[in-house]
Amino acid sequence: MSATAEADPAAHGPRQHATAGTASPVSIKPVSHRRDLDRFIRLPQTLLAADPCFVAPLLTERRAALSAGGNPFFGHAEVAFWLATRDGRDVGRISAQRDRLVADREVGHFGLLAAEDDPNVTASLLRTAEAWLRQRGATRVQGPFSLSINEETGLLVDGFDTPPMLMMPHDPPYLDRHLGALGYTKARDLYAYVVPTTTVLPPTAAAMVARGLPSRVRLRTLRRDDLQGDVERLVAIYNDGWSDHWGFVPITREEVAHMARAMKPLLRERLVWFAEVDGEPAAFGLCLPNLNEAIAGLSGRLLPLGWARLLWRLKVAGVKTSRVPLMGMLRRFSTSLLGQILPLHLMEALRREAAAIGIETVEMSWILEDNLPMRHLAEAVGGRRYKTYRVYEKALPQ
Repeated sequence: MSATAEADPAAHGPRQHATAGTASPVSIKPVSHRRDLDRFIRLPQTLLAADPCFVAPLLTERRAALSAGGNPFFGHAEVAFWLATRDGRDVGRISAQRDRLVADREVGHFGLLAAEDDPNVTASLLRTAEAWLRQRGATRVQGPFSLSINEETGLLVDGFDTPPMLMMPHDPPYLDRHLGALGYTKARDLYAYVVPTTTVLPPTAAAMVARGLPSRVRLRTLRRDDLQGDVERLVAIYNDGWSDHWGFVPITREEVAHMARAMKPLLRERLVWFAEVDGEPAAFGLCLPNLNEAIAGLSGRLLPLGWARLLWRLKVAGVKTSRVPLMGMLRRFSTSLLGQILPLHLMEALRREAAAIGIETVEMSWILEDNLPMRHLAEAVGGRRYKTYRVYEKALPQ
């Protein structure tokens, strides 16, 4: 909920937008109370109730992620949320963000887009977000980012027949069409690759792994007794290694601390690997059990029996899927021979250890369409591209 939304002409509401072919207009209302936020969070569950692949997020987690007290993102960004209603019924939602850490100060973001299959609803939501961003100096809009490129990114445009992995979106096919009709075009496509843990490495990759690593390189797992330190090392490598990639936004110290707390229940020591060169952390790979598999069917609630089911699925039954959301390497190694083999060794370690605890599938995501080294790595370990997410952009007339 934006601290400025109620004082902002672009956010003050409800605003009404006439809709062609319907008797009732769409009203846009800023989210300003907890009950509104709960409606905002639950709306996709209503809209996608008939979609067997949709997984309702945990209400408690989403409340924290979308509030200033629970997400350090709000410390460097201004955010507003809106609900679209018609005849007293929620039919859409959207957010708008202006992040001070985004290098291009001309760009504002939208995110958390959900709407029923009515182009007028989507248009009303986007017009509201665009007006809010224009008032804050943005001349271009990109999205969806929910809320940051370091959180959920992109709109699903291919691969609707499987559930989303942890921290990946799931959207209906019609939203791509609605955005195109509003003048939004592709900024970048993002790919997800699925890797069966039983995959036998292709001969070239297998030979590279069999040759081993130079004596100056050591692979090690996460140190649980120094979790905060290892998360800081991981983020330092990430911020350095990805700084020249499209859309990069650095992770702050506050976000590092938050990340360490949030990931702690999911982290397994042998699913986090570091490569140290001459004793210095130089690269890492992180694999997380797929929480979405464990929370499927809970309808976003942990009470009264959700906690017991979640713990049983995570600790007893185990999940069969996982996701590699982060890999990184210091830039100074990226063009060297060592830089070519470290990611392969890290990914092979993650695949091997995931298989050892009963995980059958690892998703590598997301990977920029023009990040050829990462795409080649995914393919080298037997990965198959199976989902595509799109980030859109549009000029904002002043």
